[in-house]
Amino acid sequence: MSEHNGHAEVAGRFLAAFGARDEPALRALLAEDIVWSMPGSGTISGTVRGRDAAVARAWEIAGRGVHTELRHVLVGQHGAALSLHNTAHTPDGRVLDEHLATVLTISDGVIAAIDSYLSDVDGMSAFFV
Repeated sequence: MSEHNGHAEVAGRFLAAFGARDEPALRALLAEDIVWSMPGSGTISGTVRGRDAAVARAWEIAGRGVHTELRHVLVGQHGAALSLHNTAHTPDGRVLDEHLATVLTISDGVIAAIDSYLSDVDGMSAFFV
């Protein structure tokens, strides 16, 4: 398997673990010192460091009922970018409808960094309060 196919495979396993809320599988994919950046001012914004913080962020996102639709997996020399469409609704009427690129930096078969790029930073910040 080429390195690029390996990056796509890690990205697919990341999405599967997130979607299934499979904590052991997710933890196995994340470097101990992972760094995850997210723009905005919501509760999931900022930069978190370490596997525990990254897992906590993933579960905060999943726990809000976010539906993630994979549009494309784009592979590069140092990892993969996931083109995603996230949607969700809250009982109080808040709506999340955004396109994002989740860029995974992959090193030695694990995710060393996640950088999230959003189409609607203000909308995400208003949803995650």
